[in-house]
Amino acid sequence: MKDLFDLTGKIALVTGASRGIGESIARLLASRGAHVIVSSRKIDACQAVADSIVADGHKASAFACHVGEMDQIDAIFEHIKSEFGQIDILVNNAAANPYYGHILDTDLAAFDKTVEVNIRGYFFMSTAAGKMMREQGGGVILNTASVNGLVAGDKQGIYSITKAAVISMTKAFAKECGPLNIRVNALLPGLTDTKFASALTTNDKVLKMALHAIPLGRVADPDEMAGTVLYLVSDASSYTTGATIVVDGGMLA
Repeated sequence: MKDLFDLTGKIALVTGASRGIGESIARLLASRGAHVIVSSRKIDACQAVADSIVADGHKASAFACHVGEMDQIDAIFEHIKSEFGQIDILVNNAAANPYYGHILDTDLAAFDKTVEVNIRGYFFMSTAAGKMMREQGGGVILNTASVNGLVAGDKQGIYSITKAAVISMTKAFAKECGPLNIRVNALLPGLTDTKFASALTTNDKVLKMALHAIPLGRVADPDEMAGTVLYLVSDASSYTTGATIVVDGGMLA
């Protein structure tokens, strides 16, 4: 029987892959046979992850890209075209959350940074990958959204708003790109033990309240997000598009 999770020969770009959920995704996709392009803002951090993946006997390379910068989006896809000639999987995982506080006190700089990365970045990364996928006959896009896109997080207003937009974006791309054999889905993580979520996980009072609302009673490990991504980018989910899968320990149950 065919291994539905086999990614041999696939070229996968994972953004925000130098640590946390993105790193876990990159490592798992590489372990299943994909050549993973590890990307984030800082090349040294990307290269360290890529080198570690290669040391484990898998395929990976590194390329720095700040998805909030349009010229850097152009550059990474020019690199992919010239180096590989294809892109089979795009994982939009890089995100910004510079402000934790009351929504009324959100300043313009925090608003702009969050929107430019979480909405504009995801959108134009997806259109760039989608155009290549259209030419080659198909592909898969996976967006990391958040449970905050369904239920706004306290003191995480603009972040929650952008993640709701990512959920809507996922559905819009899925609808229009389905006829092109491009599937588009989203992962909605709950509270996960990453540097990105440290404003929550390092605050004892906030963490205690959060854990009380999670039936499994604990924070997720980044590796616990990667399995859902593997399902969504592999042939195991070949009839799944426009889906938003919540992985939150039961918090929204």
